[in-house]
Amino acid sequence: MPTPTDPERPRPARVVEPVRVLRARPTDALAELMRELMPEPGEGARTEPPAEAEDDTEELPPVPAEDTSAPSSRRRHWAVALALAAAALVGFGGALLLPGRQDSTARPAPTPVPTTTAPSAPSKADPDGPGTLRQGDSGPEVTELRRRLLRIPDVFHDGSATGPYDAQLAAAVARFQLWYGIRGDETGVYGDDTRRDLESRTG
Repeated sequence: MPTPTDPERPRPARVVEPVRVLRARPTDALAELMRELMPEPGEGARTEPPAEAEDDTEELPPVPAEDTSAPSSRRRHWAVALALAAAALVGFGGALLLPGRQDSTARPAPTPVPTTTAPSAPSKADPDGPGTLRQGDSGPEVTELRRRLLRIPDVFHDGSATGPYDAQLAAAVARFQLWYGIRGDETGVYGDDTRRDLESRTG
């Protein structure tokens, strides 16, 4: 005979648990794809690609080794360029410092005077050249010298256009020689070098 139920004890009910909804995620699909491509160890070896795929692949040419001599050649080029620049600078500076550059007031080169007479003895030849005028000389050549010196500013102070080759004229010739750097004749003597320079300045 069945025993009667205890009225104080409740009947056992079914336990309701929360329901979890699983949704496919993109990461799950990626993981599934990776599992198919790369099987776990022990599941079997990875299948080899077909032989046709190997024919389609192309081997790339090897990468050339880097040239280690390039920096040294670049350094060599720079060194040559710097050396050329320094040589050009030194040459330019030397050209500026070299003496003997001719300016516009340079005297013309002496022209040889042709002689038709027999040369005189060396002891009697005038060291300042033929036609030299000295103190005590007179004549039309002295007058021409006076007129030319009067055309040069501040050389022949209060000089006259006429008269002999006196001390005042000799001082004027010496002043002209000093101011214009004439060294071929004696001081105060109107020789070939002084004559050429004075004639070039006075036309």
